[in-house]
Amino acid sequence: MTALNRFPSLMARAGTASALTLAAVGGTIVVPGIASEAEAATVAGKVLKIAASKKGSPYRWGATGPRRFDCSGLTLYSFKHAGKKLPRTAAQQYNKTRHVSAKQRKPGDLVFFHSGRYVYHVGIYAGQGKIWHAPKTGDVVRLQKIWTKSVWYGRVR
Repeated sequence: MTALNRFPSLMARAGTASALTLAAVGGTIVVPGIASEAEAATVAGKVLKIAASKKGSPYRWGATGPRRFDCSGLTLYSFKHAGKKLPRTAAQQYNKTRHVSAKQRKPGDLVFFHSGRYVYHVGIYAGQGKIWHAPKTGDVVRLQKIWTKSVWYGRVR
């Protein structure tokens, strides 16, 4: 069922010409309170843009920005400024996400590095096997290829 069928009163208010235009171009109607894939993509885009804007910021353990970051501080900061709330540590963030497989991962998802059941690092999936992250002491926020298969993925709700 399309949005046009579900919301006929909206179409009546918008007018027949608007309905035909939407149908012709494959458009959709945005209805407040109904989350869409486009909205999720917008949040992911914002998160990635925010993380990228911090490129070159120095790593500092326990830092949450705006000038210095540790790994979970960068993810916390990026999602907060995109309108989403995350807990502080990588392990807590893992526990608050909807876990997805590598095949289901999308840009904007979190990438959790683990050893056994212990989550020790987190970054933001940027696509093409790369993440934005704050690596370690002496390093800076940067885009880097995922270097191990010992990762889990999580989608922020």
